[in-house]
Amino acid sequence: MAREIIGTHQKAFQINLDPAKYGTFAEIGAGQEVARWFFRVGAAAGTIAKTISAYDMTISDAIYGRADRYVSKQRLEMMLDHEYPLLLERLEEKRGATTKFFVFADTVVARSYSRQDDAHGWLGIRFQTEPTLPPSQIIVHVRLWDKENVQEQEALGILGVNLVHGAMYLHDNPETLLASLVDNVSKDRIEVDMIQFSGPAFTKVDNRLMALKLVQHGLTNAALFTADGQVVSPADAFYKKCILVERGSFRPITNVTLDMLRCAQAQFIQEPKVHGEEVMTIMEMTLKNLADEGNVIDPQDFLDRVDILGKLGKAVLISDFFEYFRLAQYFFRYTKNMHGMVMGVPSLREIFDEKYYANLAGGILESFGRMFKNDLKLYVYPLLDARTGSLITATNLHVAPHLRHLHAYLVENRFIEGIRDYNQQCLPIFSRDVLQKIRSQDKTWEEMVPPQVAKMIRERNLFGCKGSC
Repeated sequence: MAREIIGTHQKAFQINLDPAKYGTFAEIGAGQEVARWFFRVGAAAGTIAKTISAYDMTISDAIYGRADRYVSKQRLEMMLDHEYPLLLERLEEKRGATTKFFVFADTVVARSYSRQDDAHGWLGIRFQTEPTLPPSQIIVHVRLWDKENVQEQEALGILGVNLVHGAMYLHDNPETLLASLVDNVSKDRIEVDMIQFSGPAFTKVDNRLMALKLVQHGLTNAALFTADGQVVSPADAFYKKCILVERGSFRPITNVTLDMLRCAQAQFIQEPKVHGEEVMTIMEMTLKNLADEGNVIDPQDFLDRVDILGKLGKAVLISDFFEYFRLAQYFFRYTKNMHGMVMGVPSLREIFDEKYYANLAGGILESFGRMFKNDLKLYVYPLLDARTGSLITATNLHVAPHLRHLHAYLVENRFIEGIRDYNQQCLPIFSRDVLQKIRSQDKTWEEMVPPQVAKMIRERNLFGCKGSC
């Protein structure tokens, strides 16, 4: 049954008429866009204890303390940490027994006469689900895609109302709350690329799964979390870093997966543009990588895979980027430093398949132009042909005759580079074969994966492993 979407005016008015909800709105940048909705619809006295907007940096620092950046998660949390205890200090004795207190805060940079960069911001709400209970919290990072400042402010106001309304009335269903963030504002106007739930209302919520839901619901094209499972903003994580990414299904991760990354990293860090810079390695899974034969994503299977990657200390990116050029464009949105993509020969062969670029006016040339226009290099792991025993590399790969010169150009100019010093014993290993061996109780699979991975698979009976498998 489809969820009924109610208007922004109705959401704000519903909150204003709820006598149990009362709190503070603290907004920095882009105007008092969220609080304005509650004043605008009427009966705001029933909801708003205080609004504050500290535009001047000196004033803001005096209230909340200094921060490295003013539009950051750090600044948002400082705002919540200051305003929520202050609200309780002043009002808890008088009305704490019957009131569910909340503090909404945001810190946003929008387009202006002096700034034309992409607009973005942090929004958060700390709230009680029942009077006197400890608070729960939701934090989101958003990018604003409108071309005019006034439109960005409008989108921000609607998003803020959706967040407040969702926290108050949908906190028992986090996925519905997440989807409601874009009610009454189109997804091409805003992108929510990070969401974090915490507190007693969300003890059963896994934020990694919520990151996946952001991509599945189309609120963003990609979501990122660290090896310890912390969801992070891509803009913060990738800032001024060189990025090395390996795409795969990782079901399960094998010795060849890590050998690919090890060899590529050894070559990547020797690049003149990378030497001495901070490098971030990422394991990327697309929605297609995660789906089974019926195009369904099993949440537990997803968490099993990222648990293994986390055990190996790997950050994980979930994306809906099927084409590699879109993945490259995504990274270059956040950092201009050099990027590397690690792949096998089968993936390189797909990149040279023109059927994937039928929707581009410039076809395969346009896709390569988008992919390589910045500092990007493909590191390609060789393939041992099971039928002939031949070794297929980035250099000797056969492509369509009319693309041979394009392939040669990219290889000769080192846009595509073969991986060196690989472990030959890893060449016969394929994830699909390992998975089949696990399911058929063929214990030789243990030799094909890292020891800590084998241990986790056995202990948790992952991927169809039963008993000692």
